[in-house]
Amino acid sequence: MEQRLVAILPCNVLDAAQAFFERLGFRLKPGSLSDYRMLADGLGGEIHLNPAVEGWLQPGRNPFGLYLYREDVDDDAATFAGEALGAPEDKPWGMYEFALNGPDDTLVRVGWPSRLRQP
Repeated sequence: MEQRLVAILPCNVLDAAQAFFERLGFRLKPGSLSDYRMLADGLGGEIHLNPAVEGWLQPGRNPFGLYLYREDVDDDAATFAGEALGAPEDKPWGMYEFALNGPDDTLVRVGWPSRLRQP
């Protein structure tokens, strides 16, 4: 077992949040419960989903953000074609990335260091 940090994301609708992350390649892990879902992508990414306290997550005011370091940025962008908040591009901070409006308006960025991209 490696030491690691896993985000626990509060969600208004767990099924919708799980479906979103499944589109990014995450799968439900054994031991998950109906009200606490543990997902992993098999590439080192994990996220746990749990019900938000009623009224805590308001549309357009979600303070949470996630960054998924993923080498196949373009493949993920294609999966979310028409839904992404712009096309993948090299950013001044050295990342090739795009952003998504995730579950309950959670900002989800998918990116990879520009210097490590294959030409």
